[in-house]
This record gives sequence, structure tokens and C-alpha cells, in this order.
Amino acid sequence: MSEAYEGAVERGDGGGDGVLSAAELFDGVGLDYERAFGRLPAQLAAVDWLTGRLAPGSRVLDVGSGTGRPVAALLAAAGHEVTGIDVSRTMVELARAQVPGARFERSDVREHTPPAEGYDAVCAFFPLLMMPRKDQIGALRRMASWLVPGGLLVSATVPADVEGLEIVWMGRRARVSGFSADAYLGLLREECGLEVLHHELSVFRPEVPDGEPEEHLFCYARRAPEGGPAEGP
Repeated sequence: MSEAYEGAVERGDGGGDGVLSAAELFDGVGLDYERAFGRLPAQLAAVDWLTGRLAPGSRVLDVGSGTGRPVAALLAAAGHEVTGIDVSRTMVELARAQVPGARFERSDVREHTPPAEGYDAVCAFFPLLMMPRKDQIGALRRMASWLVPGGLLVSATVPADVEGLEIVWMGRRARVSGFSADAYLGLLREECGLEVLHHELSVFRPEVPDGEPEEHLFCYARRAPEGGPAEGP
């Protein structure tokens, strides 16, 4: 289990007094999230890897786009057509103000309608953790299906085999679910039909007072090109 979840108490799937939805939590966190996680080395490396493999003007979806920084801002600055979606109204408003070169929508990945031509890449850095595991599986399948042949999914999660675990995160009560690292990689390969090109575990301490270390799993994956086997990384 991730260090960030140590000491938490498993409560099941039901609600609880004071436990926030994802929209409520991130409406309250606002810019504090960017201050805490905006310089996450593994995330910056993942975006750098992605931009080095995209053609100019690629269509990229940023799921759980937050304040727009750093991910959407870096992708837009690299000349890509970026759409960010987030369930938090506050985050969408901040992102629109901070990253005018991208488009942001208040939308849930479980309900998002992609363009008919799909996406060349999808970024999904930690947006699924407050969903039940069955919804996370469905969301991963949806994101994979939106990729064009050869398209890239760059994602990150907290690798923890938990369902409906109540935690306190950034001073707020939340309920989280997740998968072990091996199970998450299996979902990408078996449920989504993607080739995992790279994955790594790292530990990051958020830049907030009394921030607890979090274990993160970053994955780079690709949909097979049309009419042939996947290329090398």
C-alpha cells in the first residue's frame, strides 16, 4: 500500500459524513494543488517524453486537467491542440485563465464525448483515484478507445490495492480506490489492449506543510498502429 494511505481505515463503498466528492474536494483545493504537485519530476518527464513523440498540432486530451499547469500549458506551448477536462468548476476556471492556448471543459471522463477523429494522445495523471474500481476500468477502456492507431496514453496512479478507502488528503476527507502496480499494468495490456512501453515507480513528497510521501506509478502506453505490430519505444 502507498505510504500516503497508511493508517487509513477501509469503510467500503458507501458515503460518509464529511467525505467529499472529487468536484467538491478540488473546488476547495484550487491553486494549492498546483503549489503542492506542480513540480512533480516524474510527471514533467512524462510530458517531455510525450512531446518528443508527437507531430506538430497533435490532438491531446488532458483528463483531470486541474489548473492547467504544468501539463496542458507545456503541451500547448509545444504547439499541440489541447483539450482539458475536469469535474471541478474551480479548476476549469483557473485553467482557462492560466492557459489560454488550450480549451477546457467541465466534464467527467465517464461522460466525455471525444471528437470523431479521436486523439493522438491522452494524458491521465491521477484523475481516477476517487472513482470505484469498476469505473476506473471503464474509464481506462474509454480513453484507450479514443486513441488513433499508434496513439499514446500517458498515465499515473497511486499503486494501492484498495476499494473505498477513507483518507485525509490535503486536509480534506476523501474516499479512494486503486489497484496494485501489477494489476494496473495488466488493465492497460489486457482490458485496454495497449502496449506498455515504459513504467516506473517513484516517491514524491507534496510541497505542503506536513506533506506525506506518496508512491506513484507512471506508465507510457501505445495503441497498436493500424495494419501492423507496435513499433519500439
